[in-house]
Amino acid sequence: MPLRPFLLPTVCALAALTAACDGDSSVHISSTTTNDTDAKGVLKVVETLQCPQTMGSLTRKGSASNGGTVCNYVGPKGAEVTLQLVALGDRTPPQVLKTFEERLSSDMPQAVAGLQAGAAQARADAARAEADVARGAANAARAEAEVARAQARADAAADVAVQANGDDADIRLPGMHIETKGDQASVRIGGIHIDANDNTGTVDIEGGDNGDSVSIRAQDDSAEVRAMAAGDATRASWILTDNRPSAGGWRLVGYEARGPVGGPLVVATVRSRDRNRGRVFEDAKDLVALNAGE
Repeated sequence: MPLRPFLLPTVCALAALTAACDGDSSVHISSTTTNDTDAKGVLKVVETLQCPQTMGSLTRKGSASNGGTVCNYVGPKGAEVTLQLVALGDRTPPQVLKTFEERLSSDMPQAVAGLQAGAAQARADAARAEADVARGAANAARAEAEVARAQARADAAADVAVQANGDDADIRLPGMHIETKGDQASVRIGGIHIDANDNTGTVDIEGGDNGDSVSIRAQDDSAEVRAMAAGDATRASWILTDNRPSAGGWRLVGYEARGPVGGPLVVATVRSRDRNRGRVFEDAKDLVALNAGE
């Protein structure tokens, strides 16, 4: 079965949930929960930003502006980081962050278009798959006897069940379910759900622990990563990457945002010509933590 093209992006995406994938296309993801206030502390209500002259690989440009609510930094290879203090007003944190996401996405239209095309193709494939399921229903009765025999063998083999038919397979292990159908695959591991399509080159991952959530969409050259911590306070990250440079040369855009219930939010936006998140995003994250707390 054609699992090799599926396994590599899937393993890399899974690794991103906990650490990293090696190589230039690596994406590192971290998310924290607000439930344990003793461990992480309460996020601070900020009135004026703290903007040090340097933070790791970043160097501040000029002084804080707009009454101490905006600071601009530059990083390696012309990376740009803007630290902002944003009042919520009558908006919710997701509504505020959506505006940042839309603004940053406009800097990399080719990545957005690629992800949208992949999603459209995936929907078309899903419709065809539903038709296949309908046609396959006629074979269900004949398969029931084999399923029963396979289940009996699975019970005798430590709850492991494997069914295979050409390129199609259904593998069940304790805490894991892998199902492949032609060039499509679905994996469920604990609270993580992975859908991959070798034909469209897409990998979608949804999951999280203790209320935290992580979502990854990948399509050929493009990838989008979103992480949100549990709790009423805001701890959020969003990254859009593409192997192909945009008209402005950008290969990565994103934000790190934190703020207490009711705001304001401390948001660091990142634009980088290096697809590997590297130190620039980590240093931007440190700026946010310096102001809002962990």
